[in-house]
Amino acid sequence: MKTTSSHGHHHHTASLCTPYLLLVPLGLLAVLLVLPTLTSPNARSDDLGVLCAGIDAYSVSTGADEKDAAASDAAGSSEFSLLVGVLTMPSRRERRDIVRMAYALQPPATAARVDVRFVFCNVTDPVEAALVAVEARLHGDILVLNCTENMNDGKTHEYLSSVPRRFAAEPYDYVMKTDDDTYLRVAALAEELRGKPREDVYLGHGFAVGDDPMQFMHGMGYVVSWDVARWVSENEEILRHNDTHGPEDLLVGKWLNIGGKGKNRYSLKPRMYDLGWFMDNFRPDTIAVHMLKDNRRWAATFRYFNVTAGIKPSDLYHLP
Repeated sequence: MKTTSSHGHHHHTASLCTPYLLLVPLGLLAVLLVLPTLTSPNARSDDLGVLCAGIDAYSVSTGADEKDAAASDAAGSSEFSLLVGVLTMPSRRERRDIVRMAYALQPPATAARVDVRFVFCNVTDPVEAALVAVEARLHGDILVLNCTENMNDGKTHEYLSSVPRRFAAEPYDYVMKTDDDTYLRVAALAEELRGKPREDVYLGHGFAVGDDPMQFMHGMGYVVSWDVARWVSENEEILRHNDTHGPEDLLVGKWLNIGGKGKNRYSLKPRMYDLGWFMDNFRPDTIAVHMLKDNRRWAATFRYFNVTAGIKPSDLYHLP
């Protein structure tokens, strides 16, 4: 995966001895003091990094590259912008590395700027805080919310409601929530979004309830337009009625249904789907495949979509 960074590299040749060991607690304390600044409501997107389209792949870039991408957007080279929030947990480092590779090895989306963040709640464990801080420095794609880590206890609401505040200076056209067990084919999703409205949009794998074919969108991944995310952010009724506790995808649909929002609804079923038990239901026109709960399933996904086909022959490795 291509990476760029503004940080220099320093080589330490001194041996590890008692004086250096005494510095470790101070280093961890510094990390704990620095990491919470990522949760500040005034945090700029420049500091969080960006996953954007390169010439032949997606690559993690620095804040300077993000400014260049924003300038290109202003010049009209991108038709729209999409923020993808991958909800994950600090301990799932191996999974995040797999997901990063999954994005980095994809072809770029046509005429779309796509930024990806890995989304946590507050990181309170000192060990996890140190490791996440290093990850944030290396990749620049970490977004820390002001909440206690959870799945169905308000994290999605905090994500959707915080985005309009954090990125108010440079709004996106669309905001997506997805999970770290979903393989998202960005170019295919972008192609679906190209002809869609830019307002009042709610798009994903539609879940029928009663006579309504799209009562809510499945939690594997769904997209709302910027105005819908802003409405969630400003709607105090959601918190007043404590309506953030429960299955997050169903609740998002409930909020929008009650508020009369997301009237432009689009179901991408069956192109967004769960991977079956026998892993034999892949589709060539896939937009997102969900339930990739272990490395075996990710490997099957990479094989099906020929992600491994481009590896160059080398005497340094022999892979089947």
